[in-house]
Formats: sequence, structure tokens, C-alpha cells
Amino acid sequence: MSTPFGVDLGNDNTVIACARNRGIDIIVNEVSNRSTPSLIGFGPRNRFIGESGKNQQTSNLKNSVDNLKRILGLNFNDPDFEVEKKYFSVPLVENKDGGISAKVRFLGEQQEFTSTQLAAMYINKIKDITFKETKGNITDICLSVPTWYTEKQRRAASDACRIAGLNPVRIVNEITAAAVGYGVFKANDLPEDEPKKVAFVDIGHSSYQVSIAAVKKGELKILGSAYDKHFGGRDFDYAIAEHFANEFKTKYKIDVHENPKAFYRVLTAAEKLKKVLSANTQAPFNIESLMNDIDVSSSLTREELEEYVQPLLERVHIPIETALKEAGLKAEEIDSIEVIGGCTRVPSLKAKLTEIFGKQLSFTLNQDEAIARGNAFICATHSPTVRVRPFKFEDFNPYTVSYFWDKQEEDEDHLEVFPRGGSFPSTKIITLFRKGDFDVEARYTKKEELPVGTEPIVAKWQLKGVVPSEGETSIAAKLKLRNDPSGFYTIEAAYTVEEKLVKELVEQEGEQDEDAEPEYREVKKLVKKNDLQIVQSTAALDEGVRQQMIEKENSLVMEDKLVADTEERKNALEEYIYELRGKLEEQYKDFASPEEKEKLTGMLAKAEDWLYDDGYDSTKAKYIARYEELASIGNIIRGRYLAKEEEKKQAYRQKQEAAQAKAMAEKMAAAREASKSGDSKKETSGDNDGDVDMD
Repeated sequence: MSTPFGVDLGNDNTVIACARNRGIDIIVNEVSNRSTPSLIGFGPRNRFIGESGKNQQTSNLKNSVDNLKRILGLNFNDPDFEVEKKYFSVPLVENKDGGISAKVRFLGEQQEFTSTQLAAMYINKIKDITFKETKGNITDICLSVPTWYTEKQRRAASDACRIAGLNPVRIVNEITAAAVGYGVFKANDLPEDEPKKVAFVDIGHSSYQVSIAAVKKGELKILGSAYDKHFGGRDFDYAIAEHFANEFKTKYKIDVHENPKAFYRVLTAAEKLKKVLSANTQAPFNIESLMNDIDVSSSLTREELEEYVQPLLERVHIPIETALKEAGLKAEEIDSIEVIGGCTRVPSLKAKLTEIFGKQLSFTLNQDEAIARGNAFICATHSPTVRVRPFKFEDFNPYTVSYFWDKQEEDEDHLEVFPRGGSFPSTKIITLFRKGDFDVEARYTKKEELPVGTEPIVAKWQLKGVVPSEGETSIAAKLKLRNDPSGFYTIEAAYTVEEKLVKELVEQEGEQDEDAEPEYREVKKLVKKNDLQIVQSTAALDEGVRQQMIEKENSLVMEDKLVADTEERKNALEEYIYELRGKLEEQYKDFASPEEKEKLTGMLAKAEDWLYDDGYDSTKAKYIARYEELASIGNIIRGRYLAKEEEKKQAYRQKQEAAQAKAMAEKMAAAREASKSGDSKKETSGDNDGDVDMD
């Protein structure tokens, strides 16, 4: 049985939730944190993913890749990439498919990994964390993505899951997942008839999203959505970092922009300072040996921070107004404003949101975990073995999509099928009159709705097997077009129909004679003739390419495991050397002959010298061999010690048992004496009573 789990792939940190124990649990990682850093570090022998990657990011800056979801499925020549480049310390290059790859030094050579491979590496780590925590079968995942993701980016997210060995049952918009969680877990507070109008605001590490939803018990519909792709916590961090970078130029005569590690340390300190200023009006800023052995110190007030981020605060109203317009509502018609995302802890941002909506904000959802919880519930709804309460939800289609074909019998060569603002999942059936096999193409048809630089082509299909009926030049072909639950545009089914005479029962009016024969009439009806073969070409990876990436990821996992096992064996050998040497002088000193001590001490010294010289970077097998060589003698001495200890324990147990038996015998003897004494007193007492009665 697969354990349903949901993943909120954050730009800075990722949260995992799992449906189990009749509820939704947040999964903690190997160091018991409820979120895991979203980055991958590449080293000389292995990868460092999540916590281990974060721990060595400063020393391995040029080989550490973060901001994973900002480049997933993005083209190298996309205008957005020009904005994103400054957030990366690793070189990013264009790959053969026009996408983005990270160029790192790994296993002693320069290697390139596509954005999809990088996301897959990280998701595989998340799967491993979940498996170790739940001990369950981890195969199904619900992954959330930003609202603005195009078909190509959503396909890349799906491919990343598959490369990691997971089945993406649904790719869902992040803020929609949070809204689903609200609808499910706050069900007792929701109306059953007239829906509640709720604004969901999510301002995270790198982006700002707003959705307006109509929510009632067991049902949710997203009425409007909007976003600002370049508005988040990292923009606040950069504003603070740039302020101090300019200050240090004057104050200390150093330019941290010339040293990537120095600027990264300023950026890290800026993030911490931002968090301190959320609860305090002033905070110090100190970094030791920042650059050229210079210690720097300064401070910042909350008012100064608000001044530096004023350009950001002036944009807060735009997504809200756009989402309200899409929903056909005004701010005063909103019943509740649910706020999530780490950046919403900034006081000036909360004040601005309150001012725009004209009412108090609500923080009933967990700001960091709401999306992951919603994802886990959605994944559970797809599980055949997990029972969940019924909940229906429809999302908001952000981009208009039309389907195109070559004109044959039709007057038009395209049809707008899924307009912006429509709900999905959604299905439409169209009929085309075809003379033979034909092609269909889905395109984004309103450029103004799209992120700048988005390719218009969504997908292409070849439909084969079209054969007109005898004597006809064309035949009707019905196409079932679908914007599916993951937001993918597909042709779900296609078949030809032909007109045939069929017999139809004639319904008689009034009373009928039971013995009368039923009457039929012949009518012309369209009936299915045959299914068409659908050959699709989407933004998803070709099966062969995906399989190569799966094999590559599996081999890297095995290499990482070998390195981890080798390091574990090395540490075990080092620990055994020091432990055995210490015990020879203490616990084991009476259990080894002088010859054995001399021989073993020499072997320990030799093993230690080897460990810190030729054996410093050796193989797992050699560490095991050295350990077993020492243990062959050490275990004999240890066996003698343990045998003596067991003798002592046995003697102690026998002594305790004898003492307990003696105490029990004495207790029983005392009880017998007390019983005899009691009987004697009772007899005397009985005679006196008799004498009294007789009187």
C-alpha cells in the first residue's frame, strides 16, 4: 500500500506532509527539522542534498544549486532568466534543448545537469526522508507548483517526480493546495449553502500569489488568481544586503560584490536580521572576518528597512486588485483574508495588506505548512486504500488555450476551447469532418496573459485511422479535449462516427393492449465507427530521455550510498582504535597477556598511522578489513572480560536470590509465630466471654 504524501517544493525550504494515523502529519528530516533546505551541493565524491548541502554551502558556493523551482522548465533565453541569474552562485548554461543546466565540478570533473534533473535529485531526497520516517511504500506524490507555471513547466515538474521514481497523481497550484486544506480542516466553520468568499495570500521566499475562492462545506472554487513572480523574502534580503554592501564600501573600504563568499555571508546575515526586525524595532549586524580579515559591524532599524523595501511595498496592491477583478468582487465583499508564507511575518507587509483589504488578516492556517498539508490530502483522495471525507474543488485557468487544425470541411481552422478564467479540470467535445489522418495543435492564444517569453505552442497530436464511409468523401471525428486536474492540455479520446439507420421503439399514448406487438421506426443516428490512434508530442521528456535520466539518478544514488557507507566504516574503525586502546589500559588490563597487549598496541598504532596517511581516502573494503584484523584479537580479550563480568553478575544474582530466600523464610516464620500467639489469646478471650454470659 502506497503512503500518500504531499510536497510543498519551496524556493528556500521544502515541507513534506503525509496522510497517516487518520490525519495529516508533517514529516521531519534527518535532523528533526520540519522543513528541509531546497538545494543540492556537488562534492569531489558525492552530492550533499538538503541539510548537508546547506551546511557546506558557504565553503562550496560555486558547486551549490538552489532556487530550483525558479529555473525548472525555463528556457535559457527567457526574459525571466535575466532576473534570476543574480540569485545563483553556480554557472548556468544553455543545454541542447534550449533549457537551463547548472555547470558544476563533480567527481573530479566538470559536469552539467538540467533543471529537471536537479529537481529530480532533490525530490528523490525528499522521498528518502519520507520513507525513513514512515517506513511506508512511497510511490504516489502530489506536488505543488506556482500559479503562473506554464504547460512546459508543469510537465517538467511531473518529469522530475518520475525520474525520482514517483507517480505524480496531481500537479496542483500552491495556493490552491492551501485553500483545499482550509476547506477540509476548517469544515465545521463553513456554511453549507451560500459560499464564503475567502482571499488567500501567499508571500514566500521568491514570489507573491493571491487567489480568491468561494468555499463552503465539501466544496471549493477558485474564482480568480494573480501573482507577482519577483516579490518575496529574498527581495527583502537583497535590499538589506545591498544597503550594507554600500555602507561597507565607505566604512571599511571593501566591496563584497567582488567576493561571492563574502556577499553570500552578508545575504545570510541579512535574512537573520530581517527575522529579528519582525519582532524588534532595531537589530545589530555583525560578521567576523568578512573579507580581507576585516570584521564588520552595524545595525538597522525597522523604519530603515521599510524605507529600503518601499519599492516592493508600493506593488503589494497589484496582484490583489487583479485577482479581485478576475473574481468579479470588491475588497469589502471578502469575508476572510487567509495569509500564509514566511515573508508575511514582516510587520510593514502585514500592515499594507490590512490597509488594502480594509479588514484584519487571518492566520488560522499554518504559514509554513498549509500548502504541504493540502497536498497530502489531495494525494490521499487519489489513493484506493485511504478513506477521506469528500471534497470537490475547481481551479482557475490562467491562460487561454485554443486548438488548431487544417481546414478541410470546416469554415474555421481553430477554436478557443479553454478560456482564461474558466475552471479546471474541464472537458469539451468538438466535431471535425475529416477526409483522412490529420494533426491538431494546442496553443496559447492571448499573449498579454502570458509571462513574457512564453512559447505559444502547448502540444501537438497526430490522429490516425480516419477512414470515410463507403461513398463518402469525409467522416465526422469527435475529439474529447481535456484540461486535466494537473492543468495539462490533452486529447483524451478521439473516434469517428457515421450516420446509420437504427430501429427505435415508438412510444404509444393511452392504454395499450398487452398482447399488441411493439412498434419500431427507423431513424438516422450518429454512431461510433472506430477509435482513432492518438500520437502526442508534448513538453514532457521523451520516454527514452527520461529513462536515461532515471538510470543516471539511480547510479548517483548508489554512489552517494557507497560514499556514506565508506565514511561510516572509516569512522567505525577510528572509533574502535581509540576505544580499544583506552580499554586495554582500564577494563581489559587483567584479561590480556603482556604479549597480547604489546602485539595489539602495535597493531593499533599501525592502523592509526595508516588511517591518517595512506588510508585517509581508502575504500570501504579496506576499512572493513582493518577493523576485522584488530577485532580478531580485541574480541578475544573482550570475550574474557565479558565472561568475567557475567560470572560477577551471576554471583551477584545468586547472592541476591539467597538473601531474598532468607528474608522470605524469616518473614514466614515470624508470621507463624504471630499466628500461634493470636490463637492463644483468642482462646483465653473466649472463656471470659462465656463466664460473663452465664451471669
